[in-house]
Amino acid sequence: MVSTLNAMQTSEPHTEALVLWFEEVGSKDVGLVGGKNSSLGEMIQQLQPKGVNVPGGFATTAHAYRYFVEGAGLEPRLRELFADLDVDDVENLQARGRQARALILNTPFPQDLQQAIAAAYETMCERYGKGSSVAVRSSATAEDLPEASFAGQQETYLNVHGVKSVLDACHKCFASLFTDRAIAYRQHNGFDHFEVALSVGVQKMVRSDLATSGVMFSIDTESGFKDAAFITGAYGLGENVVQGAVNPDEFVVFKPTLKQGFKPILKRRLGSKAIKMIYADGAKFTKNISVPKELQNQFCISDEDVLQLARWTTTIEEHYSAVRGQYTPMDIEWAKDGITGELFIVQARPETVQSQKSANILRNYKLNETGDNVLAIGRSVGEMIGQGEANVILDVEQIKLFQPGQVLVTRRTDPDWEPIMKKASAIVTDQGGRTCHAAIIAREMGIPAVVGCGDATELIALGQNVTVSCAEGEDGKIYEGLLDFEIQETSLENIPETKTKILINVGDPEQAFSLSPLPADGVGLARLEFIIANQIKAHPKALIHFDELGNLLDKKAIAELTHLYENKADFFVDKLASGMAMIAAAFYPNPVVIRMSDFKSNEYANLLGGQQFEPKEENPMIGWRGASRYYDPNYAEAFALECEAFKIARNDMGLTNIIPMIPFCRTPAEGRKVLAEMAKHDLKRGENGLQVYVMCELPSNVILVDEFSEVFDGFSIGSNDLTQLTLGLDRDSALVSHIFDERSEGVKRMVAMAIAGAKKHHRKIGICGQAPSDYPEFAEFLVKNGIDSISLNPDTLLKTKLAIADLEEKLNR
Repeated sequence: MVSTLNAMQTSEPHTEALVLWFEEVGSKDVGLVGGKNSSLGEMIQQLQPKGVNVPGGFATTAHAYRYFVEGAGLEPRLRELFADLDVDDVENLQARGRQARALILNTPFPQDLQQAIAAAYETMCERYGKGSSVAVRSSATAEDLPEASFAGQQETYLNVHGVKSVLDACHKCFASLFTDRAIAYRQHNGFDHFEVALSVGVQKMVRSDLATSGVMFSIDTESGFKDAAFITGAYGLGENVVQGAVNPDEFVVFKPTLKQGFKPILKRRLGSKAIKMIYADGAKFTKNISVPKELQNQFCISDEDVLQLARWTTTIEEHYSAVRGQYTPMDIEWAKDGITGELFIVQARPETVQSQKSANILRNYKLNETGDNVLAIGRSVGEMIGQGEANVILDVEQIKLFQPGQVLVTRRTDPDWEPIMKKASAIVTDQGGRTCHAAIIAREMGIPAVVGCGDATELIALGQNVTVSCAEGEDGKIYEGLLDFEIQETSLENIPETKTKILINVGDPEQAFSLSPLPADGVGLARLEFIIANQIKAHPKALIHFDELGNLLDKKAIAELTHLYENKADFFVDKLASGMAMIAAAFYPNPVVIRMSDFKSNEYANLLGGQQFEPKEENPMIGWRGASRYYDPNYAEAFALECEAFKIARNDMGLTNIIPMIPFCRTPAEGRKVLAEMAKHDLKRGENGLQVYVMCELPSNVILVDEFSEVFDGFSIGSNDLTQLTLGLDRDSALVSHIFDERSEGVKRMVAMAIAGAKKHHRKIGICGQAPSDYPEFAEFLVKNGIDSISLNPDTLLKTKLAIADLEEKLNR
């Protein structure tokens, strides 16, 4: 009954075969060999010729499973067993599952099925070497569907070798069709237990026990942003990443410019990777051992490996999208062989959460109060907020104690926890990354999860009321108490186009992907200060002159922040390039205007190590800031780091939609000096499509608009500074703040002059200040004066865009 090794897939399914080689099956054979095995066959046939490495092997068929079940008369006995099944009663579910598995395990395989599996394994040994180690994986005929993943419902056995062990593992896989979690999952998703069959894949092991492995998605797992590949990795066999036993390294790669030949690793995040799974001797196939500290403190794969995996992710996604006739993001497992150094794809299935969401509804969770006590912090999953009574459960045997609506707090989850996970209002784990089991199931069930907290099970008390917030960026926070929050839903249907370009102001790079669905024509203002203050935290000159720092506390803090970097200045460049690249990628290929650093001297002094390098100024607001810093010998070396970051994002990552903008440029001569300084660092205006804008925020920018138009490609009106400098007041002074108003006639005349002057010289002009977000009548004034673009805060973008569309219609624009 064993098919020949080199047989190709035929047009007629091998409906009577007990065993088929992966080469003989493809994506249409889910009913024959299950989702996992049909996908492996599809990739071996269609993608291996394109350079995607997939380990070979064979699969037992659905016919083999039914042949076994029917021949032994198991179905009537199983139906009788499930007659009073109640999957919402944990004890009932556990009892029925235990009895069903025992029934299958105590029923021997038919002789011809044993022979078919044994013969196929022996053929594998001829191909790969005597006693070859294999992975034995379950593949159900209802799994890996776009609308239901069935991820981890059945069992997998690694490092299996020898005929007897392979047969035993196959038998256990058959029995695992009736694990508690599989029974519950089928019941809740409307699948008939007896319509689903089980295939077993026997696949050559990749020696990732000697190297690394992980999981990757062809879509951003949190926001659903389609143009990013999200890759995780850790040392050893991949089960630890899948199960959430380790906090893995994470990488984000931008697919559009990757396809153009660039190297757009937008982000790298180091995971702890404290343990790794390796081969074991004797009765146990695998075991976990500790990872040395020096390996924990470095990334587990090289940038070239990351880029290769991202290329394969794109190839796999494109292929399956073509096969299915619709966009199909993918969930993929990979492994690196520690002997050969080769990368392999060991599984690929459709992603089942983000791909099922409506693209026309934007849902935003917002905390209305800030908790005083943050109990734990980890990786946020789900961009939602949940709350309830914490139930700290450390052993799966205790899951019957869990009550609906509680917050599940545990070390990590695996599929055995699923019967209670669907009842939780939120999930919190000590271990795991964004591709671990807890994260995947939380997304699928539409609840927030915070994973990889480290010690949440110790810090959160049983019965304590908590709020789990995943709506504040990549850090998920567990607050004490039930905090007030709201859910805002926005329809993105029927949003009209406007002649006036509507741009968006973006602060936090971590939120850029989530903001990308908004109908914005690009980014009008991204501030480098946000990245410097929140992610870098150190003064650039303190990094350049680290060895000369006098403040030992600051020096220690900087050393901890930059421990991965031998050259501390590289930390500044890397974080800055990553932050601006995340924003530029989110809105690519639309323009993304990024303002170069505009801290004032007192703000720079507050950064780590800053006091040593900053002067004391009486009025920093109109002192040494913006352009005057960049060419000054006392700061030029720090500005060079900013230029390097821009160059990496534009030239290495291919994000040429980035437009640098110069703030607080007092004279055209200053502008030329800044451009000359940028040119020293290979940022030459006009080369590689580089445009450079200037903030129009000083009266001199308006009065000398003709001269500034000769130096720069565009203007962005900063209404805050233009208002205070036109009216001659300090907007931070409570004594005169009542006079501050962008709608005052003097300010409006300055704005109108700036727009007219820029238009005369065919220069782009927009506004990125607060006024059009706060005052609809000011937005109307701007449109009437013919401004090219208005950049708005995210919460006012839709409302203002609709108002501008109405106004343009009235004005016949």
